[in-house]
Amino acid sequence: MREHLLTLLIFLPLTGALLALVWPAHRSRNLRLLTLSICLLEVVLSGFLYTNFDFSTGRYPYSELYDWITLPLGSLGTVSIDYALAVDGISLPLVLLATSIMLVGAISSWTITARPKAYFALYLLLSGTVVGCFLAQDFFLFYLFFEFMLLPMYFLIGLWGGPRREYAAIKFFVYTFLGSLLILIVMIGLYLSAIDPLETARAAGWLLAGELPSEGLISKVQQALAQGVLLPEQLVHTFRFEYLADPANYLPDAWLNPISGIFLGETSVRVLAFWLLFAGFAVKLPVVPVHTWLPDAHVEAPTPISVVLAGILLKIGGYGFIRIVHGFFPNEALDSSVPLAILAMISIVYGGFNALAQYDLKKMIAYSSISHMGFVLLGIAALTAEGLNGAIYQMVSHGVLSAMLFLLAGVLSDRTHNRQIDHYRGLIGRMPRYTVLTGIAFFASLGLPGFSGFVGELFTLMGAFRAGQIPIWIPAVSTVGIVLAAAYFLWTLQRMFFGEFWYRKSEDAALLTDLSPREMSLLMVLALATLLLGLFPNTVFSITGPTVQAWLDSLN
Repeated sequence: MREHLLTLLIFLPLTGALLALVWPAHRSRNLRLLTLSICLLEVVLSGFLYTNFDFSTGRYPYSELYDWITLPLGSLGTVSIDYALAVDGISLPLVLLATSIMLVGAISSWTITARPKAYFALYLLLSGTVVGCFLAQDFFLFYLFFEFMLLPMYFLIGLWGGPRREYAAIKFFVYTFLGSLLILIVMIGLYLSAIDPLETARAAGWLLAGELPSEGLISKVQQALAQGVLLPEQLVHTFRFEYLADPANYLPDAWLNPISGIFLGETSVRVLAFWLLFAGFAVKLPVVPVHTWLPDAHVEAPTPISVVLAGILLKIGGYGFIRIVHGFFPNEALDSSVPLAILAMISIVYGGFNALAQYDLKKMIAYSSISHMGFVLLGIAALTAEGLNGAIYQMVSHGVLSAMLFLLAGVLSDRTHNRQIDHYRGLIGRMPRYTVLTGIAFFASLGLPGFSGFVGELFTLMGAFRAGQIPIWIPAVSTVGIVLAAAYFLWTLQRMFFGEFWYRKSEDAALLTDLSPREMSLLMVLALATLLLGLFPNTVFSITGPTVQAWLDSLN
């Protein structure tokens, strides 16, 4: 089973989705248990990855590789698409986060009663595609998971959301789909520009079927490619990440060759491709100004889907920046560090000011997510070890904290269907346990030392201050986001929880009961997670450190 562990992580929930579709409608409780069991097993399998991880190396300790699609096209070469999966120090923390948050979402979905077969089938489909994005090492395979992820999210928001769910679902789909089209354009360009050196060696007759490659074979193929001695029909084009990241695998006359410097007018084609790819993933993060879908989606989505959306799906944007945008276009990323850092700064400050202006609790949390994910982009733009480690840590930290915040917002929403901050006063008297856990989530999110939010923001700012190519005023202005976070979280805490109890709809005040055992257990686990991550940040850094350093060395 160990050699197929990564496949199991993807196809276990996909198999569960098929089972859910044929599950008897009158046994919906068992369907919930099925979903919960699969999500729990996913956590166990990802935990096995962690316990067997080699912390001393930056290489892939787990990987799977199989030929999937091979299509000879004569003078156009050969299409080669591989079923390639791997996990390293960049993806492992996000796999652990994804499986954990999907489990939290499954438990919080226990109260879903409308169309449970469709809901849990879509939920499990979403789980498999999300994990697939973090494990895929072939661009085509990544893109399949990335696209299939849109479908369940669209229906989960559009069918189980709030009053304006159709509008929010369509807006989410249109924004993300347009972003994925930009990614598709660049993906095709990269495929046409690069080759798989080993498969090309086989096509050229330099490597027999079943024969192991010699030590210098790849260099021999790359030299032949640069000299133009390989015939077009011998070229095997690829989507594999490791080959797309190596400039020696690019055709000399290809538009996206890192060395040839082909221009459209006065602009390099690679620069255009870099910004198209960046825009595609910026929608997912999201980065201002392509962020407007997020507050609407969060406000209308049911609580478990808000948890998954903020806790996991936004992180695919950050992962795409590191693995794909910066991985394939390192020189363009370095040259664009200043505009990227400025966009990050704008997202941090703009998101903070908007959160401060909100009266809807879920919308306030949504804008705070935009601000906090801006720190992720700032750390990535820095291209330093501190910045990249901090960006990955911030994604993990925000995944835990945003899940906790949306669960807390869901407690009030489920009881009163009212999320307006100014409609509540003195909740500490009616809901003391809820108040304590809300206080922990707020203080952790505003960056109180001892919690994970502090460590993530600290390292991304350290990385940006240390990056010589980024002017010092950009991270300096970005620190305003921390002040704004303190303002809107403390303002919300003071308005809703302190003073004499009052609820605007006094006839419904009896609905404001304290946390149930299920709600209490979920929130306690997340609170403990953010505390442990804050006190022992090396839990994440010990995974990411060697891989990030090796990744930076490969870029250099």
